[in-house]
Amino acid sequence: MKKPVKVLLVEDNPADIRWTVEIFKEYHIPHEIHSVKDGAEALDFLYKKGKYKDVFYPDIIILDLYLPRIKGHEVLKKIKNDKSLNFIPVVVLTASNSPEDAIIAYKNHVDCYISKPVDFKGLMKIIQRTGKFGLTVATLPGCIEMPSK
Repeated sequence: MKKPVKVLLVEDNPADIRWTVEIFKEYHIPHEIHSVKDGAEALDFLYKKGKYKDVFYPDIIILDLYLPRIKGHEVLKKIKNDKSLNFIPVVVLTASNSPEDAIIAYKNHVDCYISKPVDFKGLMKIIQRTGKFGLTVATLPGCIEMPSK
């Protein structure tokens, strides 16, 4: 059996969190998902601060853009500018259909930018087309030891 994919889900909408978990179950993708509700928590998780000192390093980060406290674009920029984190694939999954948001995300080296559909069925189709490949076929960096700062 394949090793579970360790996912950091940065999302403030409880429905979207439930949808994401359901999709992993629906496609029988072995997973360990930890969700945080804002950008500040995401950075605390990644830098193992406070209550996150003993958490896993994610194999992949699923990041919303419009978050409380620290916005997703800023979180993405910090991740991709930090040599101890920048190899972790980041998928932006956002309600934004703004071309400007996509351009900013790609300028900040996002690995994939996906606009959320309005319903669960639409999200399932997107995951079927894009996410399943990245989570079941592509090699994620989770087996690589984290570089020291």
